[in-house]
Amino acid sequence: MERAFSLVELMIVVAVLGILAAIVVPQFQGHSTQAKEAVATDSLRLLRGAIELYAAQHDGVPPGYENDDVTTPPSGLVFNRQLILEKRYLSEMPENPFNNLETIEIIGNTEAFPASALGGFGWAYQPATKTIKLDWPGADKSAIRYFDY
Repeated sequence: MERAFSLVELMIVVAVLGILAAIVVPQFQGHSTQAKEAVATDSLRLLRGAIELYAAQHDGVPPGYENDDVTTPPSGLVFNRQLILEKRYLSEMPENPFNNLETIEIIGNTEAFPASALGGFGWAYQPATKTIKLDWPGADKSAIRYFDY
């Protein structure tokens, strides 16, 4: 006599596993979002600290201006060179944890900061105001927009 599982027994096991997966997966997704939010706030803290430190060491001029001349248009390449390539403030540009981009949108001196994020860059930065924000639409579970972190 062969000992094996019947088709009905296998279907019951698969159904039970499916039910368990349906219960567990949403809980892991919530933790994933919470982890991304934590990384985003920590990355913003690091970026803001590096910007403030650079400005403090360069007579109040924030990074992004060629030769620390605020009359020149700000540039993302200059920002990266000043903070990262010279490795004095950051070892690397942090990624936006939601879209995995480390690119930076530079907002000019006379331009208004966007009202909301579009998600096309990792970060949005205006050197004139030393404002850097996470470029990601949406909000956390407390209804705080990621762009307002």
